[in-house]
Amino acid sequence: MSAVSDRLPAFPWDKLEPYKKTAAAHPDGIVDLSVGTPVDPVPELVQKALIAAADSPGYPTVWGTPALRDAITGWLERRLGAREVTHRHVLPVVGSKELVAWLPTQLGLGPGDRVAFPRLAYPTYEVGARLARADHEAYSLTPGADAPGPTELDPEGLKLLWLNSPSNPTGQVLAKDELTRIVAWAREHGVLLVSDECYLELGWEADPVSVLHPEVNGGSYDGIVAVHSLSKRSNLAGYRAAFLAGDPAVLGPLLEIRKHGGMMTSAPTQAAAVAALGDDTHVHEQRERYAARRTALRDALLAHGFRIEHSEASLYLWATRDESCWSTVAHLAERGILVAPGDFYGPAGEKFVRVAFTATDERVAAAVRRLAE
Repeated sequence: MSAVSDRLPAFPWDKLEPYKKTAAAHPDGIVDLSVGTPVDPVPELVQKALIAAADSPGYPTVWGTPALRDAITGWLERRLGAREVTHRHVLPVVGSKELVAWLPTQLGLGPGDRVAFPRLAYPTYEVGARLARADHEAYSLTPGADAPGPTELDPEGLKLLWLNSPSNPTGQVLAKDELTRIVAWAREHGVLLVSDECYLELGWEADPVSVLHPEVNGGSYDGIVAVHSLSKRSNLAGYRAAFLAGDPAVLGPLLEIRKHGGMMTSAPTQAAAVAALGDDTHVHEQRERYAARRTALRDALLAHGFRIEHSEASLYLWATRDESCWSTVAHLAERGILVAPGDFYGPAGEKFVRVAFTATDERVAAAVRRLAE
């Protein structure tokens, strides 16, 4: 066990505990904006679908029910503009974090193989490479930065290229022509491109595009896989419901591996996912809640002396006071507000903090008042 755990970095969130205690001591209580976890109710139609499927004594299938695969393919065509997707093009997974952490291992990567991801990124991309004992490399989406761009990477030994648009933590969105260029480069060099698109339905100042769109991939899913989750768009983080879509030559072997590993989404969760994917109304309603919270926090942070970069999509504001991120964390903790330090997501975030707007309306209003004082 220690041989595996020793490959991993220290769990970053433990470093926040002293600041959490400071924020929790505020007379009006803590406003926790450090984690992007949904706080609003699970849509009623989803709850009803889960309850209706509660009597599920048998084992679920790893591939999912035909109804779930129909719901996924229908959503891909309706919401992402994907074309000619079949059941062979989709695979349910037990939440997207599990997939991100174990994908390099399930792909058979190991020492000598390389995994690349953005230099400001969800830490689990690096964790996945470490678990597989593969090498890892960060790339930059900013011209002139101290890291190569995704199409400037050395393709030798590069087996997996992660994209994340909209980005966690920055909210940056890759334009369609940039996505097209990266997909073409990855195919030219035989690099599997996996695009984490879990925030794709949460664009505010940009209209995010999937790598599954035919104008990006030229009508072919060869060499590309997209990752999608119901955690954010449908408040289903507690259900662990996500899926992959893309190249059947990649998903087919993954299905076989996951069958052997028993990596199956529960039957009630599969039924709930069918309901969630078939309804767009609850997504629009949730977007309106987040839009109002985003506007309130953004205005308050700007008035308090912050600068906001990117943040055109996702559930976060990427904010800076041009000081150490930990100084900013301490400054806000003294006001009872807890945020995530930018260096959790890579050294390039050392002067930024990630501010989630997933708190309740009441807690967001409390943060706005405190920032104005």
